[in-house]
Amino acid sequence: MSARRLTPIVVGVGDIVNRSRKVEDAVEPLQLMLGAIQKAVRDTGLSPSAATALQTEIDSLDVVQSWTWPYPDLPGLIAERLAIDPLRKYQSPHGGNQPGLLFDEAARRISKGESRVALLTGGEALASLSACAAAKRLPPPNWTPLAEEVNTVFSPTTRELQANLGATHSIGSPIQVYPLFENGFRAHRGQSVQENHAESAQLYAEFAKVAESNEYAWSYGNEAETAQIIGTVSQKNRMICTPYPLLMNAFNTVNLAAACILTSTEHARELGIPEDRWIYALGGAGTRDSNDFWQRPNFWWSPAISRSLDAGIEASGLEKDDIDLFDFYSCFPIVPKLACHHLGMPIINSPKLITLLGGLTSFGGAGNNYSMHALTEMTRQLRKGNGKTGLVLANGGVATYQHVVCLSSSPRRDGLGYPDCNPLPETVTDVQVPAVEEKADGVASIETYTVEYDRKGPLIAHLVGRLKANGHRFLANHADERTLRALCSTETEQIGRKGMVTVDAGGRNLFSLDGDKARL
Repeated sequence: MSARRLTPIVVGVGDIVNRSRKVEDAVEPLQLMLGAIQKAVRDTGLSPSAATALQTEIDSLDVVQSWTWPYPDLPGLIAERLAIDPLRKYQSPHGGNQPGLLFDEAARRISKGESRVALLTGGEALASLSACAAAKRLPPPNWTPLAEEVNTVFSPTTRELQANLGATHSIGSPIQVYPLFENGFRAHRGQSVQENHAESAQLYAEFAKVAESNEYAWSYGNEAETAQIIGTVSQKNRMICTPYPLLMNAFNTVNLAAACILTSTEHARELGIPEDRWIYALGGAGTRDSNDFWQRPNFWWSPAISRSLDAGIEASGLEKDDIDLFDFYSCFPIVPKLACHHLGMPIINSPKLITLLGGLTSFGGAGNNYSMHALTEMTRQLRKGNGKTGLVLANGGVATYQHVVCLSSSPRRDGLGYPDCNPLPETVTDVQVPAVEEKADGVASIETYTVEYDRKGPLIAHLVGRLKANGHRFLANHADERTLRALCSTETEQIGRKGMVTVDAGGRNLFSLDGDKARL
């Protein structure tokens, strides 16, 4: 007979935003996290003395790794500042899925009696770090000293690519890869380029309106950008990688932190935490697609997103129609689009909220920690009665890592305990993936593509293609200006167009549309 399971709940949440860009106001991520933790402790509704007692009972501390400042032992620093000695002190790897994964695992430990009080936190101060870098004040004044020198500001866009097929073709960063999926999804649905662009602009305008009224959003206090502004390419909204101008890309230069405290209903009663603070953790699930985007089955579907959604809902004892509130990770429009499409929900004008924060453009791309803010906001919304059940989808990598968790203002309706384990395998391996030809030559067609721009105009085309002879997949760049200009078109669908691929002296595949008449 199995041991009785405890019921995991969220009892305290806290968020901190520091909007100042002044060097003298530069607060490091550690301090922002400590501020968020203090707010989360107060949020439990306990008296100051009881809240202090709760803090001393924290036996599990999980920290989402920060982009801003590479602390050698951030959990240790937090524990020291809080004067606690938790049995578990853990810092996650990089990945936007980590808040969901850490939440799911913390709830599971609580349900098994392996933890009594669990604390999750994370934070970034890239806006302050950028301001200090611009003022030539690195390291920032009074920040925790590091053994390694920090002389640049981290960006997922500018980090060095690993030596692989993607790097050979100068592709691998999020701003380049997510557009491949947007264009592939558009063609799969039979949308025109203009229809797709209008949809993305409207979606992000809806997100911007949500951020406009979220007090923790980086853009709070500013009038929300309209669909027309978001969709119009201009000097201030230049094209980054087609089809996404700047305002459809995550905005990472923010100062934000969040914290979440979990315990069990049984222990919450012992501590005297009021029941109106309780939000129930129901279940979760997550998996990942191949790290190499060219090893995905296609570019209009993410098996990891679809399976994490289905398994997360099922593991929570729910049906999809039971969920009132969603927060879909939204570094680029394609992620919420894929989630909505899989769940059969409208992408724009959805009757149910699909973001509580406003997305990584308008709320702010808080590094790996964005979905921690979604968990804290979901807790507040459910406490207010704005819905009974909510789902958070946390995404990381280049649409690679996914984790879904479900929360509710009521216990599981099936009476079952929190799931024993993640129901999904670590990696999706049972999908068919085309063979990849590293060096491709011959007649070929475009499977998907994007064009990368600099401030002067189109810079380089990135293509995924298929060889006519054997159907093998390849990566390529444009071979000539005519092909580059054609791929910039907003009038003609490029996916499916045929041409020639050859290999240059450096081992890169180059694709040209000039072969249309001569060879086909």
